Amino acid sequence: MILKNVLVYGEDRTFREGNVIIENGRFSAGGHKDHETVDGRGCYAVPGLVDIHFHGCDGADFCDGSTEAIARIAAYEAAAGITSICPATMTLPEEELLHIMETAAVYRGDGAKLVGINMEGPFINVNKKGAQNARYIRACDIGMFRKLLKASGGLIRLVDIAPECEGAMEFIRGVKDDVVVSIAHTEADYETAGQAFAEGVSHVTHMFNAMPPLSHREPGVIGAAFDHRDCRVELICDGVHIHPAAVRAAFAMFGAERVIMISDSMRAAGLTDGTYTLGGQKVSVAGRKAVLADGTIAGSVTDLMSCVRTAVKEMGIPLEDAIGAATMNPAKQIGVYETCGSITPGKAADLVLLNQELEVVDVYIDGIPVKR
Repeated sequence: MILKNVLVYGEDRTFREGNVIIENGRFSAGGHKDHETVDGRGCYAVPGLVDIHFHGCDGADFCDGSTEAIARIAAYEAAAGITSICPATMTLPEEELLHIMETAAVYRGDGAKLVGINMEGPFINVNKKGAQNARYIRACDIGMFRKLLKASGGLIRLVDIAPECEGAMEFIRGVKDDVVVSIAHTEADYETAGQAFAEGVSHVTHMFNAMPPLSHREPGVIGAAFDHRDCRVELICDGVHIHPAAVRAAFAMFGAERVIMISDSMRAAGLTDGTYTLGGQKVSVAGRKAVLADGTIAGSVTDLMSCVRTAVKEMGIPLEDAIGAATMNPAKQIGVYETCGSITPGKAADLVLLNQELEVVDVYIDGIPVKR
């Protein structure tokens, strides 16, 4: 198949008018004249998006621990243009986490590809727990992590920790060669965060949220992340979690190559206002906002493609930067860039066509159109 006359997003992070050729489910540099041709004039051709931090959508949660839930999530995400997913766990008992990991390991299904797992809890600071369940927060435990990693079939790509808590530095040293370690739900100051980055941390979970603010005398995690250039940072660009000015500041401060857009969506994404659950806790949803009973924001109700649109149309982020932050950057960070994240010959033909309003026109996974 040849998609003609499209604005193709390249590995140089720019758009150029051209064609996208798909052969045998992969992007190709050449093509035969008898290929099916689709005229995409006026459309942007972008890599399938990669969401490395979200919990659920369409009534399902990754922590439901069933292949049916993963399949429902994968179908919804694919239709929205997110073709590779790395869903996140919550702070739960070890036995529940073990079951979730075992379920993911055996999952085989259509829709968005399950390329990893983000282990958001339970090694966090109770004072910055956000929507995590305090009952199950615990000290960093290398043995527990390795048990879960094995159960997942090696799918865990990210593990979150609060570096100021018991055993954190030893944990970082012990697992950094097996997984990306991220700072999250933390009270760490600049010095402690800096030590964690020096030990091997290379990621910050939903920056600005559940951590000390950036201050001119106490720069905290954000200042330390800026100073460690191999670190990437997540941003939730749903229009609720972070003020547009802070989003613009983050892109300016870190540069477009270090920012990773995430959705942090929960099961209410794609559904109507009402009462839902996240990590076993009740969540009330009204419009774009999801909160616990005490008013704490509890994830988002917005998929990653909607976050891209919000960042571009409401926050002033250049389209080229937003697309890179939702495709190349996350794929590189979790080690799957060889197979997804860019329109490169040889890679799986995971592709999204967007119109000029950034609405999804078509989605392809392995070169096959996704039913929407």
